[in-house]
Parts: sequence; C-alpha cells; structure tokens
Amino acid sequence: MGKTLAERILADRSQTDARAGDTVVARVDLAFVQDTTGPLAVRQFRELGFSGVARPDGLAVFLDHAAPSSVRQLSNDHILLRGFAGETGCHITEVGDGVCHQLVAERFARPGDVVVGSDSHSVTAGALGAFATGMGSSDVAVAFALGRTWFRVPVTILIDLKGDFPRRVCAKDLALYLIGWIGADGATYKALEFGGEALSRMTVPQRLTVANMAVEAGAKAGIFPADEVTREFLVSQGRGDGYRPLHADGDAEYERVISLNLGELEPTVSLPHAVDNAVAVGRTAGVKLQQVFIGTCTNGRLEDLAVAADILAGKKRHPGTRLLVAPASRQVLSQALEAGYVQRLVDAGAVILPPGCGACLGLHQGVLGDGEACLSTANRNFRGRMGNPEAMIYLASPATAAASALTGEITDPREVV
Repeated sequence: MGKTLAERILADRSQTDARAGDTVVARVDLAFVQDTTGPLAVRQFRELGFSGVARPDGLAVFLDHAAPSSVRQLSNDHILLRGFAGETGCHITEVGDGVCHQLVAERFARPGDVVVGSDSHSVTAGALGAFATGMGSSDVAVAFALGRTWFRVPVTILIDLKGDFPRRVCAKDLALYLIGWIGADGATYKALEFGGEALSRMTVPQRLTVANMAVEAGAKAGIFPADEVTREFLVSQGRGDGYRPLHADGDAEYERVISLNLGELEPTVSLPHAVDNAVAVGRTAGVKLQQVFIGTCTNGRLEDLAVAADILAGKKRHPGTRLLVAPASRQVLSQALEAGYVQRLVDAGAVILPPGCGACLGLHQGVLGDGEACLSTANRNFRGRMGNPEAMIYLASPATAAASALTGEITDPREVV
C-alpha cells in the first residue's frame, strides 16, 4: 500500500516505514518561534538545562506579532529573543521584516521538510510540500536542542479540487467554505492533503492561504504536493536548489475523499464568533462595518494586495469605515510599491501598517471599540481576537474586504464595477 504525503515525509525524516497511527521520532528541518510564544520557549530551553542547539541554521526567531512593540514588557521580550539568537547563532528577523509564516515560505521551507513552530498557523508551510505544524513552546524548545521531535502519524483526508475560481472568488473563499463544511473539529489531528486537476492552476500564494487555514478545521497539517508551480516559486525566491517533486503514491490510503469544484464556489463570510460559521456573502449583505483589515499570514501577500488595489482603484473608502492594510513581509511591501498597489490603496484612504501581524491578534494596531464590527482577511474571528470581546469580527477574502470598504457594509465583490 502506498503512502500519503504526510506518511512519505514522516517516513523519510524518521527513517522508518511510517504509517497512519504510528509514533515516530523525526528530524526537524526548521523549528521557529515568534515574539509572543518565543520568550516562553527560550525560558524553557534554559530551565531544561540545554547547553546548545542542534543545528543553528535550522532554527529561527521572528519579531512580528508586536512589531513595533507597543509596551515595555514586549520590548523586553524582544531583547530576550535577540540575545538568544546572538548566543545560538540562529536566524532572526527584525521588526518590519514580516510575518513568520510568510517569511518561512519566502526563505526556509522546502518540499519534504518537517517544520515546527510555536504558532498554530505554522501549517502554512504545507503549501510548499512540507509537513508543517504548530507545537507548544516547550516542545519547540526541545526541538531547538535535539533537532528532532516525535509525532503520531496522522490519517489523511484528501481534498480533490477541480475547476477554476470564478471572477472575484478567491482561495480564501475555498478555505472558509471547506472549514464550514468539515467543521472546526472535523479534521482534528488529521492531515488535509490537497490534490486534483485544479492544482496546476493554483498559485503558491493561493496554496499558502488554504494551507494556513487547515488548522481551523483542527488539522495537524495541510499539505500540497510539490510540483512545477512549487518549483517556479522557489526559483523566484532564489531557492530553486531546494526543490524536489513530491506527490502521494497513487495507491495511498485516505480516511475519506472530499471532492470540490472551484467553479461552484461563491464569496464566503465567516460570522462571529467561529471560523466554521461560514455562509455565502449574500447572507450577510448589509452588515455595517467600522473597520476593514486586509493583511495577515492568510491574505497579506502580493496577489491579495493586487486584488484589493484593483477593486479600490480610483475610488474612496466609505467615510464611516477605516481601512487598514498590512503587507505580510518587507518583500511584499517592496513589490507592491513597485507595482503601484500601495499608491492605489493609499489614494483610496487606506492606512498602511508595517509588515507584520498588525491588527490580527489585537495586541496593538487596530484594536476595535465596543460594539464595532470589522471585516478581516485574517484566519480567526473568536471573541476578543482583535483585542475587544465586545466587538464583532467577520472573515472574508481580500476581494470581499475591498468591496466592503467602499460601501461601509459587507458587500459581494462581484457587484462592484
């Protein structure tokens, strides 16, 4: 019997015949922390008495969640993390470089890698054919020291994709629809593997969006095969030598197969306060918005900003609706400036935030007021997620977000000329 992508990667990195349900100890190619979970990992690393790290080149620290820092305590945490990076020689990215998950895709992850991060959305790197997953800070501290960790090999659900996205329907709409169908716990400790004839027409940014949100269905990992699209992306990042083709075996065994036709999707919105509370945009049309936020590790990439800039070009945001835009990385910001997207967004009334997590986690930048509603391109809308439990968060695609910023209420992007 053949292997799924999860089984193939974990078998290779553990040097065993890994099958779903087995427990393996696997080599970790990249272990990383960010600035809200990293301080705990560093303290645990020291309390456990580790004297050094296994492979400095396979470790990374990202200053992205509170960047720039807004309070003294967070600034001191940044000092701690900078010191740890200096002591160990591991990679560190500074304030303004961007969101950890975007930078992992740009700089680090390769097909066949095992990637662990002290952040649940570490699953994002699965878009490049890696087995990527989030772990607790203590577990990542151990991975720092030993260069390996244990896994129970997950069973896999295959998502078979056909067709093409209709006009102004985005990968985010696919992710929200799928989570609404499976449910928030429908794939708990399972791998979601994406396949089908539609993949050859899905860009890496689109794949990153979908893989990023696999955890919102409870998945341990969300994995795409590594194909020519993957290779071209790695070449564009100057990392073509890290490419290798990677697919599941033709006779791999899946728990179940879910078939989706992209052509049948429509713009989708997740209602407060659960990601799987997903409905067609028409069900929410007319909901008033005080803020629209475009960015995050889910939808802050160049393609996302291009979609928003196209819809907003030559127009102005609604006077009663704030529009915040956070590019996912410094590279994205630079490319968006060169392409003219930033100018169009600014002309439309957007506030451009520094590359990083921005308003997503409610730590700083864009905290909502009591009773306010925000339409966000982020991945979570739990109560209090953006800093105020008395606010309402709706999730949608960059297209829906841009259209809604124009009208001041949730709007179907297909209706905007």
